[in-house]
Amino acid sequence: MVAHIVTDWDDAYENARNIPGGSGYPAAWVGPSSAFREGADARLDIAYGAGVRHRYDLFLPEGTPKGLFVFVHGGYWVALDKSFWSHLAAGPLARGWAVMMPSYDLCPDVSIAEITAQVGAAINHAAGEVAGPIVLSGHSAGGHLVTAMMCEDTPLSGPVRDRLAHVLSISGLHDLRPMLKTARNQVLGLDMQSAEANSPALKRPLPNVRLTTWVGGGERQEFLRQSALLSNIWHGLGCVTQDVPEPDRHHFNVIDGLMDPESAMLRVVLGGE
Repeated sequence: MVAHIVTDWDDAYENARNIPGGSGYPAAWVGPSSAFREGADARLDIAYGAGVRHRYDLFLPEGTPKGLFVFVHGGYWVALDKSFWSHLAAGPLARGWAVMMPSYDLCPDVSIAEITAQVGAAINHAAGEVAGPIVLSGHSAGGHLVTAMMCEDTPLSGPVRDRLAHVLSISGLHDLRPMLKTARNQVLGLDMQSAEANSPALKRPLPNVRLTTWVGGGERQEFLRQSALLSNIWHGLGCVTQDVPEPDRHHFNVIDGLMDPESAMLRVVLGGE
């Protein structure tokens, strides 16, 4: 076995340049997302805080929702907003779940700790709008943010954490210490103390919440490692975990399973009904 040594940490966490056609994202999501909003039963821009970006969209299924499904976007905590991802609500909606997608403030205007608190506030607010179990999903930096919700120091309120059933981290970042070695940290503003304090992999999970880490089989090695890492560590702490590398998927199309109610991803997270 040949040891894998990272010599270029920026390249290790760079997605677009290492994916054929990667420069076409996130623009490729704008049209489908806008079209989906136009045809959906949607409550847009619900305020969960005082800030301009403290808003979420809530998509409602036919009939009484089975529960609340949350999707938290990525963008390395520095970019994008909820408007790029509306089409991903299609799968959970078809299964009868209400779907919430929040925006949040970005680095360097706020810290990752503040972003985590904002996402918790958004989920707490939406939980007051929709009854039943809660399933969280997030992509990339969003994967970090949803796994932070199931740590023992979660910003979720007691009643909301009691409803939390399953967390799906898609290509998530769970140990932030490698970010210190990247140029991106000039914007993130992490030091070792804050990187450790905001790393779910260094914390204990809440009891009775299932974790699935999902990653594209064709992703950068660091994303594969980060995905397996959290499932491995938390399994040893008594959490029911599963790590799924999906073949022939890269960092940008690995989320597509959320659109299909019969996808392997949603069968794992929401069951086979």
